[in-house]
Amino acid sequence: MPTSTLTTRGQTTIPKPIREALGLQPGDRVEFTLEGDRVVLRRAGADLSALDGMLDRSGQEPVSIEEMDEAIGNAASEDASASNTSERES
Repeated sequence: MPTSTLTTRGQTTIPKPIREALGLQPGDRVEFTLEGDRVVLRRAGADLSALDGMLDRSGQEPVSIEEMDEAIGNAASEDASASNTSERES
């Protein structure tokens, strides 16, 4: 089990295997939760309630898979066209 030492300033280093398992990078925020006599550390993330209503499509007709595919294809064609034009102008 990885261990770490607490400094006089109350700081510690999260052991590398734990950082890797959580995918933590420098600058990432973490949350600590007390569960009985244990501390649970996890990557801090947005509260899911903040996402509520983000995809609200009230009053709009559903879009079929075919319509989505067509829109994606059109956007990809436009991007490729714009990319080719800028390459020729360079």
